[in-house]
Amino acid sequence: MAYSGIISKVMPESIADEIGLEQGDRLLAVDGENIRDLIGLSFALADECIELLIEKKNGEQEVFEIEKEYDEDLGIEFESAVFDGVRRCANKCIFCFVDQMAPGMRESLYVKDDDYRLSFLYGNFVTLTNLGPRDIKRISKLHLSPLYISVHTTNGMLRERMLNNKVAGNIMDQLHTLIDNGVEMHTQIVLCPNINDGDDLERTIRDLYALHPNILSMAIVPVGLSRFRDNCYELETFTPDKALAVVEKINSWQEKCREENGTSFVYLSDEFYLAANQPIPDYEMYDGFPQLENGIGLVRNFLFEWQEEPIVAQGYSEPHYLDVVCGISAKKILGPLLKDITIPNLTIRVLSVENIFFGTDITVSGLLTGQDIIRTLTANEGIRTGVIIPGAALKKGETVFLDNMTCEQLEDHIAVPVRAAYGAKDLRELLQAWR
Repeated sequence: MAYSGIISKVMPESIADEIGLEQGDRLLAVDGENIRDLIGLSFALADECIELLIEKKNGEQEVFEIEKEYDEDLGIEFESAVFDGVRRCANKCIFCFVDQMAPGMRESLYVKDDDYRLSFLYGNFVTLTNLGPRDIKRISKLHLSPLYISVHTTNGMLRERMLNNKVAGNIMDQLHTLIDNGVEMHTQIVLCPNINDGDDLERTIRDLYALHPNILSMAIVPVGLSRFRDNCYELETFTPDKALAVVEKINSWQEKCREENGTSFVYLSDEFYLAANQPIPDYEMYDGFPQLENGIGLVRNFLFEWQEEPIVAQGYSEPHYLDVVCGISAKKILGPLLKDITIPNLTIRVLSVENIFFGTDITVSGLLTGQDIIRTLTANEGIRTGVIIPGAALKKGETVFLDNMTCEQLEDHIAVPVRAAYGAKDLRELLQAWR
């Protein structure tokens, strides 16, 4: 079966631009070989002399012979990193958030990928339940490392039940096989009260820590429960007491790991500390933040970046009123932080947004919708010059919320400019020089 990569962008003055490749053209083969994904393409394009088979937008096929520097990039991007289709998840996890999505949202939000290639390229977590011998051979041959593995538990019988997949129970054998093939891994646990916590969590940490340093890190995130849980497995959220028990367990393990190998190894997401009303660990405890994209250490990293540079502003010539909106959890951090800022002619309000769309148990900023932000702004009357929203609530590279509302539509509704802050630096700059 032939696959093709659809070109989404051609860089100006690149090799691809010079030979006339365009957005919408399809890459069919390199040196006569059909390419399945960006990983294979990177190896195929490494030579100095290559031959491309391209299908133009009009359906005609052309061959391009190219001479270039070794490893020189062609200057093209593709609609997808995989040309033969994303491998879909074959599990039915009891905690799956995709199964808890509201109806009528954009199609991409319902895609459950479980593709080792996306794990290597982008850090997507995979369960390994669809990994076969040929995949292991390719991973080993191309040294696709590190990978990001959703373990959840090392108890095979429990993992089968949690993933609703009879082949999920051999996770330890799979980890050993990958390690034997030179693969390093980051791992994660979606922790569910009374399911894989307590003694089972203790066992999972012990088993994974025994595979360190091949297992590079272990992240623990709490199960997220939306209000769209019809026909879903009955689960609970973490109470403050249960969150505290998890924090205390991990504190003990981190102390042990740091004493033995100099790293914390196992890390909790911020939600546990905030729910338990416990301090966020120091910067050094995160060991370079190996799972920041997984939400591990976001608060500490934000605070570190915020404190790197002091607020330096001459102030505004006329009064400015800025509303900073965030999730319920984030207000515990942003409220005290922004309360002490003094910039002449600037008044700041931190408004926490209750997540009515997904359910009030969801308190993170990254799952806020445009309609909930509008509801909060409408309920908090007063003069406002502009609104700062969390960039994490927008689709990557775009200005679209999870409910398909755009920032432009939000601006039209509230009649003031809306700007997104993607971190401490952005927030500081917006406050110092609103534009």
